[in-house]
Amino acid sequence: MLAAMSEQTETRKERAARRAGEFPPAPEPLAVPVLDSHTHLDITVSEYGVPLRSARSEPGLRAPQSRANGGSVGPADDPVAAAVAVAAGVGVDRLVQVGVDVESSRWGADVAERYGAVLATVALHPNEAPRLADLDEALREIEALAGRDRVRGVGETGMDFFRTGDEGRAAQEASFRAHIAIAKRHGKALVIHDRDAHADVLRILDDEGAPDTVVLHCFSGDADFARECVRRGYLLSFAGTVTFGSATALREAAAVTPPGQLLVETDAPYLTPMPHRGRPNASYLIPLTVRFLAETTGADLDELCAAISATGERAFGPW
Repeated sequence: MLAAMSEQTETRKERAARRAGEFPPAPEPLAVPVLDSHTHLDITVSEYGVPLRSARSEPGLRAPQSRANGGSVGPADDPVAAAVAVAAGVGVDRLVQVGVDVESSRWGADVAERYGAVLATVALHPNEAPRLADLDEALREIEALAGRDRVRGVGETGMDFFRTGDEGRAAQEASFRAHIAIAKRHGKALVIHDRDAHADVLRILDDEGAPDTVVLHCFSGDADFARECVRRGYLLSFAGTVTFGSATALREAAAVTPPGQLLVETDAPYLTPMPHRGRPNASYLIPLTVRFLAETTGADLDELCAAISATGERAFGPW
């Protein structure tokens, strides 16, 4: 009786808070495979675990198998393999693991060498740069990692004026310029974090000369900024934020982005798409964002998935 009363009096807000730490159920699998162009497996696994329990019973999903003995692998045995398997079960068969500091970049580079579905990028996040006692030494370590074969991008780097005050902008800009040079020296894609800094990002790219491949991660601009980026040949990667009710400007930006310059990402464990906003994100939820983009832009879903996959391979190379 007490339990029943508690259930009846629980508010929607309280129920949402209770479920905030749970991974959402798996969406319907995609018919044409697609990639997650930007995820943080290390943060997802360490903070939330693996979405195996909630997704395992969904159609098309199977428990991952150990290559060594053919047995079932649980999250504690190999959380990366488990996360990769859950994503593959819904048609997300390739992931780009993104570094934000030396430690996560080294971790990602190592993971990419062990798992065929994973490629890596390496970088110092713009908010990390002002905190470092020796920025130059950290950049040397990032450059060394950038030379590894399974590292296919330099990022996420860029400018972030949301959290870093005026005193940190010089270090951010110096770091961004150094990352641009590293990407060009190694022939790798440049993955940009741009928060409240559109004009400065373009200014610095113009000053330094952009690499052949530039990806605007978690694109956050409007249609005018999207057109400018498209004109320059940059790739725009849309996250779950495009599904939010207030994101009219993002949807307008997606509508003017050619399929050949469009990517999708999770930025997991953050930016979970609707209708699961507020719960942990993971690569297996990419179908929600792809379907939303197809519906809002009028694109054929299978054709959009094929275009995204082709763009991902152009940007990061074959898996």
